[in-house]
Amino acid sequence: MSDQHTPPVGDEDSDRPRFTDKRRIDPETYAVREQPTPAATPDDAPTGESVPDDASSLVDAEPAAEGDLATAQTQAAERLEDLQRLQAEYVNYRRRVDRDRQVSRDKAVSDVIESLFGVLDDIELARQHGELAEGPFASIAEKLETSLGRFGWERFGAVGEAFDPNVHEALMHSHSGDVSEPTVVQVLQPGHRVGERVVRAARVAVAEPES
Repeated sequence: MSDQHTPPVGDEDSDRPRFTDKRRIDPETYAVREQPTPAATPDDAPTGESVPDDASSLVDAEPAAEGDLATAQTQAAERLEDLQRLQAEYVNYRRRVDRDRQVSRDKAVSDVIESLFGVLDDIELARQHGELAEGPFASIAEKLETSLGRFGWERFGAVGEAFDPNVHEALMHSHSGDVSEPTVVQVLQPGHRVGERVVRAARVAVAEPES
């Protein structure tokens, strides 16, 4: 008997190296073999992109972004409304300031005109009597009236005008068949206005139609 031990057949096959035939062409049939598709792994993701552990976070992010956009739009609308209100208040303020400035200016000019009533009335009387046809006094009177006219002053009241209680003060009344409505027939003292403001009404004699 021999003491040499014969290894089992199965153990001899396990010790032999194994080779995998990866050739694309079968050497016997010359047909193209089908290549197995490797399973995708997280390492196969494109460079710079991460695969989230919980894909539900992407779904939750969209409603949150929509909510932030709605909030931003609401705040923008409120800011726009505030700006429009401030602009309207500023425009009204400017109008009020301009109006008050004009009123103050007209009041100052009116005060000056009131202090010159006597001088202006004398100038008008002298003109009616032909005393301002020529001479240095005529030049002075003309320059004074021109200077006042630059500030909006004007003299008004003329014979033949329809009587208007807003601008006329009737000191004398009479009746005449030559008029069809109350009419100014004589100007006793002319009126004075600054812009649209009547500083003194024209003092006149009025003729009314005969009944």
